Amino acid sequence: MRQTSQISKLTSLTASFTAGLVLAITSVAVCAEEHAPAATAAPMAEAAAKPVVPGKPKADPAAGEALYSNGDASRGVTACLTCHGPKGQSAVSTWPKLSAQHAAYTAKQLKNFKEGTRANPIMMGMASTLTEQDMQNIAAYLVTQPVSQGVAQNKETIELGQSIYRGGIAAKGVPACAACHSPTGAGIPSQYPRVGGQWAEYNAAQLLAFREGTRKNSSQMTTIATKLSDQEMKAVADYMAGLH
Repeated sequence: MRQTSQISKLTSLTASFTAGLVLAITSVAVCAEEHAPAATAAPMAEAAAKPVVPGKPKADPAAGEALYSNGDASRGVTACLTCHGPKGQSAVSTWPKLSAQHAAYTAKQLKNFKEGTRANPIMMGMASTLTEQDMQNIAAYLVTQPVSQGVAQNKETIELGQSIYRGGIAAKGVPACAACHSPTGAGIPSQYPRVGGQWAEYNAAQLLAFREGTRKNSSQMTTIATKLSDQEMKAVADYMAGLH
């Protein structure tokens, strides 16, 4: 009887231990299920909260060259080469030289023409048919082309032009052009355009446009140009033509 009683007690203890173990395992599983959705939801919610920022189109210089040289009749895109010359080296001062110009600057100007923030009847029409991808492609092609050289023509204003470009005009609050466009006129990529070697007539016309308010896509240049006289504009524009 004593052995039977001991066996009974042992069986009862075993059953209790097993029941407790099952309950413990069940509790852990339930706890895991309750916390798993929250843990999974957290990174998902965080990812959803971050806005998707579209990247800039990847530039294709080869496509840019094709569009620059041949245009695209199916979309009404005229070849840039017609006015700006092969490889962006125009033959006359009416049209600016575009070779080796910083890609970000070229793309911005095309965008400004299309938006109308830079006024020019011809270029506004040309840019109207271009997509942002076209602009990036053309700019990527032009920046790889050889720098076009030029020479200063007016010996009488060389010293004045050099003085303005290198040192500015302190009495008028005009900063040195070299501070932004570099001592050689090469500019600073993504910030300030290349001006060295550009047609003197073109640069003078742009300074005048900034001063008169007909070109409004650079508040900095507008402020500077309003302080320059016609003679000072022509002198510094001629000096820049010979920079390289």
